[in-house]
Amino acid sequence: MGDISFRAVEILKSVDLVACEDTRHSLKLLSHLGISVRTISCRSHNEEIAAKKIISLLDEGKSIAYLSDAGTPGLSDPGSVLAGMAAGSGHDVIPIPGPSAFAALLSVAGNTGKSVLFEGFLSPKPGRRRKRLMELLAYDFGFILYESPYRVVKLFEDLADLESERYVCVGREMTKIHEEFLRGQAGEILDILKKKAEKSELKGEFSVFISGKK
Repeated sequence: MGDISFRAVEILKSVDLVACEDTRHSLKLLSHLGISVRTISCRSHNEEIAAKKIISLLDEGKSIAYLSDAGTPGLSDPGSVLAGMAAGSGHDVIPIPGPSAFAALLSVAGNTGKSVLFEGFLSPKPGRRRKRLMELLAYDFGFILYESPYRVVKLFEDLADLESERYVCVGREMTKIHEEFLRGQAGEILDILKKKAEKSELKGEFSVFISGKK
């Protein structure tokens, strides 16, 4: 909550409506900021339908802000369909920069080089995940993945098996109370994650930077 910008707060105070990836999450933020405003759900399961309703409100002259659960740039969150449809309908779509796991991790990862690929979540299916990971590891530049606490060990088992010495930087719960960073070779990080899993300490979302092929 402390990462939100002054500009974002002013926008949320001024709009007629706030579209939310999850109204429950957004209401916590709005309540913390002392903002009372009408909200509407616009999540991945109903984004196109919700976008049509939002556009009809924009056509009526309403001003609307969109809040994703995990800040900007909305790469692995809903929002892009809404932005595209709104712009295509002739409405102004203006970015309000905010917290970004992608940018936050890059700023502290080190060894990033000039080019970095954002991949987001890999497939939960073992075969597809491993195949795509092999493709990514063949690149000369680094890449960033997102992973859930339920699959992060499996991801690192594949990674350590393919490239155990590859440098990685893991960010967990960035900018939150239980923020943690792990840096080292893939095999080393796998051992750490396994020990944490045994103690039920793998909580929160993970962002993972993996360095490029030397």
